[in-house]
Amino acid sequence: MYQLLNDLSIVEVSSFVASPTAGLYCAQMGAEVIRVDHKAGGLDYDRYMLTEEGRSLSWENLNRAKKSVALDLRSGEGRELCVELAAKTGQCITNLPEKSFLSHAAMQAKRDDMISVRIMGWHDGRQAMDFTVNAAAGYPLMTGPEEWDAKTAPPVSQPLPAWDFITGAYSAFALMTALHNRTATGQGAEMRVPLGDVAIGTMANSGTMAEMLYRGSDRERLGNAIWGAFGRDFQTKCGTRFMVAALTPKQWTGLVKAFDVAAQITALEAELGVDFNAGDRPRFENRHRLFDLFQSAAETQDYGTLSARMAAEGCTFEKYRSHHEASTDPVLVDDNPLFGPSPANPSGFEYPATRSFANMPEHEAGDPAPAPFLGQHSEEVLAERLGLSSGAIAKLVDAGTVALSDSNANYENR
Repeated sequence: MYQLLNDLSIVEVSSFVASPTAGLYCAQMGAEVIRVDHKAGGLDYDRYMLTEEGRSLSWENLNRAKKSVALDLRSGEGRELCVELAAKTGQCITNLPEKSFLSHAAMQAKRDDMISVRIMGWHDGRQAMDFTVNAAAGYPLMTGPEEWDAKTAPPVSQPLPAWDFITGAYSAFALMTALHNRTATGQGAEMRVPLGDVAIGTMANSGTMAEMLYRGSDRERLGNAIWGAFGRDFQTKCGTRFMVAALTPKQWTGLVKAFDVAAQITALEAELGVDFNAGDRPRFENRHRLFDLFQSAAETQDYGTLSARMAAEGCTFEKYRSHHEASTDPVLVDDNPLFGPSPANPSGFEYPATRSFANMPEHEAGDPAPAPFLGQHSEEVLAERLGLSSGAIAKLVDAGTVALSDSNANYENR
């Protein structure tokens, strides 16, 4: 954790991926992020996969370095405490509906310069999640083997909720923008970030929408090939599959040298009347002949030899790893400064934890912080933020409006 935002406090009322991600990124930069949940846990508190004790590893990792307040968000008093806490803090990230108790108007009524960032489904209020907006944007129908028939082939959804993570990152950016504007003007802001708009907008920003409209049809499936450039997966003699990409002249010449196919490339250029050094277009348009040529060369060598040659030539490549292989890879994890020692996780399971993705050599990154137990900071936050006395908090606890730490000792008795 960096301590660059340690003068910033944020209330987060959220669940699942996008909204907790926004708070996580702020927390990793030093912000005090106070996550408020229903006293029995939010909708994502028991999200699969669970440890034997029932702890969610997803929740644990998306809520590192945060504080946790647990309130009865089904009661009027608990909801009022949540609104008051958000308004006193001044900044709120949430994915609750705008017409919920935590509307921007409700918070703004208590604080004129309130800033809220609200992650939505679609701009018109319809519900959405990553896998449905991905379907709407068309990417699953672009994925799959090249030989599949365009009219009868099934869609292929990716397992990574990429739009959730992009939306979370954009929401953190939106919050910083609103904070900057408030410093300059004194004005608060309501920022709405629809997940669906992030997906369809990213499609437009990438040029894909313009391409579809220009060509008047869909792009063909390419399997593992890279659109518009030279790149694909190949398999060596020992059966190792790896991905290569050659988007620059240096990457292309390095790949030709590493595979030792310069003579064959010259012959193919003469046959086709093209110059593969002229850029992406001739390499992409003649990709099938090039793929066959490179695959024939790859299958004569083992991966250790070929990868050493590619590394020596500055090629861009990686072998395919399973998730488990990536999680135990010494280069990706053990020797990577992104990861720090395992903190005291609520699950009790020890494993590497990430620091901020941004690497700042002039600042001390610090070790990763643990996720909180549900309700671990209820008493602390209500006392510091709302000025409640210990007696007042005790009454709220007795009434069931506030819950204290869901520690391991109390977990089984929830």
